Amino acid sequence: MSEDGLLYFDYAAATPLSDVALRAMRPYFSEKFFNPSSPYAPAIQVHREYEAAKHELAVAIGGKADDIVVTAGATESINLAMTAAGGGHIVTSAIEHHAVLHAARRHDVSIVDVPRSGIVDAQAIRQAIRSDTQLVSIALANNELGTIQPLRDIATVIEAERLARRNRGDKTPLWFHSDASQGVGQIDINVARLGVDLITINAAKCYGPKQVALLWRKPGVALTPLVYGGGQELGLRSGTENVAGTIGFAAALTDASQKRKSESKRLGDLRDLFEQLLVEGNDPLQVTIPGKKRLPGSLHVMIPGVDAERLIFLLETKGVFVATGSACAANSGTRSHVLTAIGLTDAEADGSLRITLGRHSTEAQVRRGAEAIIDAVRSEIERVRK
Repeated sequence: MSEDGLLYFDYAAATPLSDVALRAMRPYFSEKFFNPSSPYAPAIQVHREYEAAKHELAVAIGGKADDIVVTAGATESINLAMTAAGGGHIVTSAIEHHAVLHAARRHDVSIVDVPRSGIVDAQAIRQAIRSDTQLVSIALANNELGTIQPLRDIATVIEAERLARRNRGDKTPLWFHSDASQGVGQIDINVARLGVDLITINAAKCYGPKQVALLWRKPGVALTPLVYGGGQELGLRSGTENVAGTIGFAAALTDASQKRKSESKRLGDLRDLFEQLLVEGNDPLQVTIPGKKRLPGSLHVMIPGVDAERLIFLLETKGVFVATGSACAANSGTRSHVLTAIGLTDAEADGSLRITLGRHSTEAQVRRGAEAIIDAVRSEIERVRK
């Protein structure tokens, strides 16, 4: 995205609404405004179109529409997923999004440490699982580092524990949830191939509208409603359906899924160029997590001894928008729990930048952005030395 020279490198925080999604949504703000629960023909038709959108969402993740609950955002989906634990124990990792960590802490929870690689160790999950563990929740990709997590390996660990429980006659359920808000449109989100029992997907991260998300659950996973009322969404999420948002979400997710392979290649090439331009000849600047086990559009760097918050403000004056971490952490003014969890020093964490690319990123923007960041870093280093 570039308007009047502005350079946007924070797609992990929000993506712009796609033209495809906007076109799909428009009629439902005006002529198709009907409540889908009403009994007359125009409303019944809107209900059919809403259900068709849910089917489209299901197809995009390899599931069924009857197993999808549409919510008012990923945070709600995550909180609803946590109810699958019942009164049991939860296992999650120290680098999960605040929505996962805060929701999990309402239960008996074990939080697994994560190494400097930013990648959760499946064997650490195995060791944390207890006889009363009923839910494991690990993100598909970390929202700050961009590291892609080994969900299949974790799913194998969980299945082995299920088998052991069955063999000893233990009927305690054990479910696997993943917050896949990051990575949609860049990596595979097929629920069967990932090996998950529940998955959260956020429309706002895949060029759809904000405040719309889904929670898919495998048949047999019992959930407890957080919102009570008229019994919509199979009684799991009451309230008049967000028809326009759901239809826009479906259009955006389908579009992103269809473009995934070519877009992933393009973003990976741009990310590698950005990394090369930033690192070459700039000794203080280091890539936090190098290698291929990260999202194609994600680059995290650190400049120890430089205040990243100052860099953010300096870059903003030049029309360049990057982040220090998740938007939630930035808004609270706290040091990133993710960077602390993987063992970065305070100086490294406080000097870190998250750069994320997206659909409207171009090579010209990357080159201009790298130049602006290098200039800002040099300016800050010179200021600190005086």
